[in-house]
Amino acid sequence: MAIIDRTDPIFLTNNQHGQRPELMLSAVLHLMSHYTASAGESGACLKLASVIERHLKALASLPELAPVLSATCQQLSEQWAGVVERAMPVQEKHTFLERLMARSRSGEQAA
Repeated sequence: MAIIDRTDPIFLTNNQHGQRPELMLSAVLHLMSHYTASAGESGACLKLASVIERHLKALASLPELAPVLSATCQQLSEQWAGVVERAMPVQEKHTFLERLMARSRSGEQAA
């Protein structure tokens, strides 16, 4: 289960001043179409995929959203989180021992 970041600006909008779920849904559909269009031209955009995932997560958490839409948004946000995770650059993982050995080697070379 994904953790919801309530400090994200999408969660900080005041729902009492006309922030309606249908506007958020419209926005996320628009973003998804841009993602699909740009993926064919220049490759997938990690930032756009992340924004889509956050919008879907925010929609899923709205209490006034119909249960079927909430469940769909939750499921899609999890799928988009996977897209984001797969698109992230792979970082080399070193164990503590490997880092320690690398430091000692660099110290020997400097001497």
